[in-house]
Amino acid sequence: MGTLAVCDLGLVEYRKAYALQERVRAARQSGETGDTLLLLEHPPVLTRGRRTEKGELPMGEAWYLSQGIDVVDVDRGGRLTYHGPGQLVGYPIMGVTDVLAFVRTMEEAMVSALVEEGLGARARAAEGPDFTGVWVQDRKIASIGVHVARGVTTHGFAVNADNDLQPFGYIVACGLPDVQMTSLSKETGRHGTLAGLRERVARNFAAAHGLEPRATSPDSLPQA
Repeated sequence: MGTLAVCDLGLVEYRKAYALQERVRAARQSGETGDTLLLLEHPPVLTRGRRTEKGELPMGEAWYLSQGIDVVDVDRGGRLTYHGPGQLVGYPIMGVTDVLAFVRTMEEAMVSALVEEGLGARARAAEGPDFTGVWVQDRKIASIGVHVARGVTTHGFAVNADNDLQPFGYIVACGLPDVQMTSLSKETGRHGTLAGLRERVARNFAAAHGLEPRATSPDSLPQA
């Protein structure tokens, strides 16, 4: 069985994490490193994917910046989403040949991890691209968006664990005007859920790809 290097980075500013992904991807493309999963949190930030439409920021970009929420355009698929402390973000930097299968496998891994947490999670991809991600009944708990260059992925998934959900109400999240976002803490009434979810997601993500997770230090990653 192959291995998946799993690196817990803690809280990282979005642009710094974006640059790190590019460095790790370049190393993966050149064969200097193997498949890697970066796990982290971000300070408050809105990221606009390639399919984001203007009306998804109804307050205007300046308003969000005034609230301490950064706004960043990114090259991943998908639409607008929010990241903030307490949310588990995962960036798999991996070689892939079938992008759609890769996304479906990510959904499968998230569902498995959340089922272990006691939630009846499910995928809804059959309902259209805006429903990519993971849901608890009709409430969205995890978002997915990826970019592939020369056969290697960046970006990935975000699972709401113990984060503030209010900022989702300031936007048209995921291009769905009526979407209701939820979190592990909201569904279970438990707080401090991030650490346990991080371990479950890493294990289930690796298993879904037929790999063995191997903890690695941030110092082992390509440096700027």
